[in-house]
Amino acid sequence: MQAALEIKRDKLISRMRELGKVVVGFSGGIDSTLALKIAVEALGKENVWAVTGNSESLLPEELEHCRILGRQIGLVNLIEVHTDELSNPNYRANPVDRCFYCKHELFSQLQRIAHEVGAAHVIDGSNADDGLDWRPGRRAAGELGVISPLAESGITKSEIRELAKGYGLPNWDKPALACLSSRIPYGSEVSVEKLSQIAKAERFLRSLGFTQLRVRHHDNIARIELLKEEMPRLDDRVLLDKVVTKLKKIGFVYVTLDLQGFRSGSMNESMTEDRDNDR
Repeated sequence: MQAALEIKRDKLISRMRELGKVVVGFSGGIDSTLALKIAVEALGKENVWAVTGNSESLLPEELEHCRILGRQIGLVNLIEVHTDELSNPNYRANPVDRCFYCKHELFSQLQRIAHEVGAAHVIDGSNADDGLDWRPGRRAAGELGVISPLAESGITKSEIRELAKGYGLPNWDKPALACLSSRIPYGSEVSVEKLSQIAKAERFLRSLGFTQLRVRHHDNIARIELLKEEMPRLDDRVLLDKVVTKLKKIGFVYVTLDLQGFRSGSMNESMTEDRDNDR
């Protein structure tokens, strides 16, 4: 491990020790998993509660993934809560700050649990790179007093993976997996039906061996983003027809492949274009 990263890790451990009892927002992604691992190491598992929010915008298999990870980390206090962001019309309308309403719902529940169990703080897995992208959920964290020890310690996404690998965390190289609502264009209503279609389509593509991917929901059009190195697999006409047939059964009328390939946050590109046109 690089000396600079060791310094950041030690800073992170020291910061965790300052916090005392904590509730960790645990999504099963590598960021929150590392935050949870360090919290348990620094404070002892009796002083750490991992809370996973479960809703229609989360793939069901991700919830089970969180349970398995919790057991592997040796965590006793693993709590699941149902978040009801879809009951909020501001969330369903899918504005550009949709994530604010989702995170506000989640962090409110985490703060409630912290009060119930006597934890002093709520922490999340935000890292030093998160400020480089559009992250309205950070506003919710600020308003509700959520602490981000990884970001405070200056730890980046790549450094998180390096640390997680060193700790032997099984998901150290797991692809990032944002909530299913992020597949729906801003301004297009979020619904249970759309989220279900996205979940089924992405689950099917992963069953075929595709790894990092998104199925963007443009009403009756499915726009598939794949890693560019995996795109040539669709030159196989049998596989291609299989994908088209399945996604049409799910409810899409048209099935398209985005030639730019997978890129996290591609729905934010329209925001950039709008800003450019205003100049």
